[in-house]
Amino acid sequence: MSTATTGDSSSSFSVAQIPCLDDNYGYLIHDETTGDTAAIDTPSADAYKSELKKRGWKLTHILNTHHHWDHTGGNIELKADGVQVYGPSEPNGKIPGIDETVGDGATLTFGGRTANVIDVGGHTMGHIAYHFPEEKTVFVGDSLFALGCGRMFEGTPAQFWTSLKKLRNLPDDTTVYCAHEYTAANAKFAKSVEPGNAELMSRIDEIVAKRSRGEPTVPSMMGVEKSTNPFLRIDISEEIRRNVGATANDSDVDVFAKVRRAKDTFRG
Repeated sequence: MSTATTGDSSSSFSVAQIPCLDDNYGYLIHDETTGDTAAIDTPSADAYKSELKKRGWKLTHILNTHHHWDHTGGNIELKADGVQVYGPSEPNGKIPGIDETVGDGATLTFGGRTANVIDVGGHTMGHIAYHFPEEKTVFVGDSLFALGCGRMFEGTPAQFWTSLKKLRNLPDDTTVYCAHEYTAANAKFAKSVEPGNAELMSRIDEIVAKRSRGEPTVPSMMGVEKSTNPFLRIDISEEIRRNVGATANDSDVDVFAKVRRAKDTFRG
């Protein structure tokens, strides 16, 4: 199963979304003018090879967001002559086959267009996102999910909150491609902390309907995330702050930590 979208009707930029493993999404991006094709993370080499063959695309780049195995597991198998692997700076060679490290503020040229690299550490220390401003598209890995964010395995609350604010600063019409189909579970938690959010309730109805039809809930729009994702609203919604037990003395970082901890232990 895959879907393809373009940034606009005149664009030569295509995105193929590929369900992989249990709940991962992998992505291939393709520039029709140059023929360049990049894998955004590599959860499954076989799934990527099948999609490349079906579309007649040749892989030229691998863009890793972070080092976890379900994002880098296909790197070595997919890395052939001419395929360059880019990713965050990680200790002990955690990104298999990496050729070039890129960090916050760096730019990467793909198919005659520019991707801006954003440090979104928190899920892991070196996590990065790839933002294509002309295409109004961002690939966020496990930093931000539809109605959620990644577990904080390596980073700190202050680091993660800073990262999420960077993503929140992107324009509302940015298409957000995250790496997992976690939206239905995230919706239950979001409802528990902000039941008074009418936009959230409407979105949950849409999510339930999509999943009942076996449809993906990813990608989403940044503007929708801003108005419904609790992890982007901890400094906006008094309801969220109240429901996680925040006090008047809590900083935004403190509240983020409480929301993240509440999600970690949520069993709804």
